[in-house]
Amino acid sequence: MENKYISKRYWSEPDNAMAECDVMAKTFDDVINLSLGDPDLTTDKRIIDAAYEAMLAGHTGYSDFQGDPELRDEIRKFYKEEYDMDIRDEEIMISSSATVAMYLAFEAILDDGDEVILQAPFFSPYPHQVVQARGVPVELGTYEEEDFQVSIERLESLITDKTRAIVINTPNNPTGSCLTLETMQGIARIAEKYDLIVIADDIYTDYSYENPFIPFASLPGMFPRTITLNSFSKGFNMTGWRVGHIVAPEYFIKTIQRINDGVCFTTPTMSQRAAIYALQHRREIQPPIVEEYKARVTYAARRINQIPGWHVIEPPKGTFYLFPSIKGTGLSSQEVVTKVLQEAHVLALPGETFGACGAGHIRIACTTKIDVLKEAFDRIDKLDW
Repeated sequence: MENKYISKRYWSEPDNAMAECDVMAKTFDDVINLSLGDPDLTTDKRIIDAAYEAMLAGHTGYSDFQGDPELRDEIRKFYKEEYDMDIRDEEIMISSSATVAMYLAFEAILDDGDEVILQAPFFSPYPHQVVQARGVPVELGTYEEEDFQVSIERLESLITDKTRAIVINTPNNPTGSCLTLETMQGIARIAEKYDLIVIADDIYTDYSYENPFIPFASLPGMFPRTITLNSFSKGFNMTGWRVGHIVAPEYFIKTIQRINDGVCFTTPTMSQRAAIYALQHRREIQPPIVEEYKARVTYAARRINQIPGWHVIEPPKGTFYLFPSIKGTGLSSQEVVTKVLQEAHVLALPGETFGACGAGHIRIACTTKIDVLKEAFDRIDKLDW
């Protein structure tokens, strides 16, 4: 929007397709919304009750600026128990979501004009966040025929004297792919060779179906150059609580905290108390959630591969998203999304929302129950492909 009162940096910023979904979902009274990654499952009642009791006990003011000490301690224990990583308290900070954490990380590391290589397809806010931090986003395409693995050769070809960092996301939104250990080791070699920072968006680690998740920061020599982001949003159905965390060397954490003091001060205290309970009881709370989403994407993948001109990797490897190719229809991503919305009243997102390499794909979020997914695909099946 061009307006004399608006910073010129935002005059040419495109609208966020994610933000437009709410409007599009109201196009028809019976729209089945498969566009957004907001789980339909309510936060476990035990977590809600724990937060309520914490509020009654007085946890309603500001927390420690680095985050609730008890939550930081639970995160430290989590990394030790799950990945045998020894994380110090000074290397942990609580953030108001992983999205805010990503912006804080960019602000902490980028000088004007620094380049950030983004594993693509990517979570759509990434490029905007890089620009907001005065950086330059550089897309590193991955492709279905390569199992959406990062090509180390393409990665290296994108590096310039302005490259500062690489952002990786595994399991990946929107593709559902998971980087192999071999791929991550290749990325590690490049990061070390060119002295780059790696920002690891680990928000979907609970949804790694094929192989156990391995944190990039746990690879030999990588912790000193890695900023790890995670959140309680997806793993615990806590999207509205806005609580995440950052694990990184102390020099990153200190800078990020100073920046955050001018952004949101502290993460909501009651959300942090809820997160403490969630982590302490994760082995009771999470398995049914993970199994539910795995069942959904498995069902949806089977249905997608029965639609003429559509194809998706099967079985799904991770997350609750699918990124089917629709190239066989002869239509563009936007044309398929429009056709599905107008004729079947099902809302999905075009692949270009997640980077140029997403062309020829659409994203489907399996955040509804299987019977609703069945109705959605029954409608799509009736269309002329």
